[in-house]
Amino acid sequence: MKDAQRYPPGPSEVLPYTSARQFLKDPIKMLMKLSTYGDISHIKFGKQHVYLLNNPTYIEDILTTNYKNFIKSKGLQVSRRLLGNGLVTSEGEYHDNQRSLIQPTFYPKQVKIYADVMLKYAQQTSDRWREGTTIDIHKEMTKLTSAIICKAVLGYDVNPEDDDVGDALLTCMEYFNRLLMPFGELIEKIPILPINKGFRQSKRKLDTLVFNMIEQHRKNLGKNTERNDLLYTLLEVQEQEPGLKMTDEQLKDEVMTIFLAGHETTANALTWTLYLLAQHQKIGLKLYDELKSVLGAKKNPTIGDVPKLVYAKKIITESLRLYPPAWALGRQVVKDYKVDNYSIPAGAIIIMSQYVMHRDKRYFSDPEGFNPDRWTDEFKRHLPKFSYFPFGGGIRGCIGEPFALIESIIIVATIYRQWNMQVDPSQKIALKPLITLRPKYGMRMKISRR
Repeated sequence: MKDAQRYPPGPSEVLPYTSARQFLKDPIKMLMKLSTYGDISHIKFGKQHVYLLNNPTYIEDILTTNYKNFIKSKGLQVSRRLLGNGLVTSEGEYHDNQRSLIQPTFYPKQVKIYADVMLKYAQQTSDRWREGTTIDIHKEMTKLTSAIICKAVLGYDVNPEDDDVGDALLTCMEYFNRLLMPFGELIEKIPILPINKGFRQSKRKLDTLVFNMIEQHRKNLGKNTERNDLLYTLLEVQEQEPGLKMTDEQLKDEVMTIFLAGHETTANALTWTLYLLAQHQKIGLKLYDELKSVLGAKKNPTIGDVPKLVYAKKIITESLRLYPPAWALGRQVVKDYKVDNYSIPAGAIIIMSQYVMHRDKRYFSDPEGFNPDRWTDEFKRHLPKFSYFPFGGGIRGCIGEPFALIESIIIVATIYRQWNMQVDPSQKIALKPLITLRPKYGMRMKISRR
């Protein structure tokens, strides 16, 4: 009875770790179930108390007003094995200093400079495709967005035909997922396990790629080359400002974070967007009409066309509502924290799920439906701020939001202007919620020219 009064409502456990096993088997299903208990609910993973908050006001307070009372949850702490102490995983003053260095790279004015790279690579991808073939759109979008982030922001060319980077990234993400299991930390203590060997090999591959980027840039520092990418900015700080000097390992952590976060989430967003368009032909035709109207006789969009592609932006906004690449955020409580009538103790984990919040019928009519037309100015004005937050929010909100939105509009416009897509009838559609929300079985589509 004491526990019933002390904790918010939630499912009861007959056996230890029942909730943890259900969560690891299907985390989104578990979070949707938890949300039925109200704006705040509670489960236990062994001795770990976990709270789901499903109210925009509560979420805003944690991410903005009282953000200093929280640190990153175990999921992001685990990801330090790959990302080190980069922007996504770092805390406190170090995080704030690094963010202030990196932020200007992603200001909208600067992002417009990258548009030529986005357009060039999107067109190269489109030109490589062949009429009537079936391709895995998720793999294609992963190759495309990794090439764009490397060239535009990190000034480095990667081979778009190289599957190694994508395969190495997937291995690392699946490894992190295993470490989050109860007793997952024991996996690391048995080095001969295939999963450990696979992770070490994949990490070495990604580390080598990043160190090559750093070395190439360092060689060019003294030359009269154009130096407007983030990696040059960080190297110049390393050379000129001893008080802010980073070691090569710290530099690698920041570059790895930008590289991975800068393409993985956008690749997933684009995959789900193209899937939704294939499933909703009338919406696709309306988009095509907009592209013909705005672009006229032009084959490709330009950066000047992006603000005019209003319906394309609505489609991407709605796709991010249904399939947010960052599908949940976790925070660990530093000091006891009060929510409603409950006191959440220090050390507890708070989860805030974009996937769940974006499907709340209090804020979105027909929450499971794909309806880009809902995103009118009037609708957005009345929408509580954190009922829709695909890019997080507050001091730790996604630094690359302007980059991701412009990139997504350009890629969708370029591809949809030239290609029609149909989902392969044999393609299974299921979610794979790792660190990001991937399609579990890829996304095979048959393509035909417009």
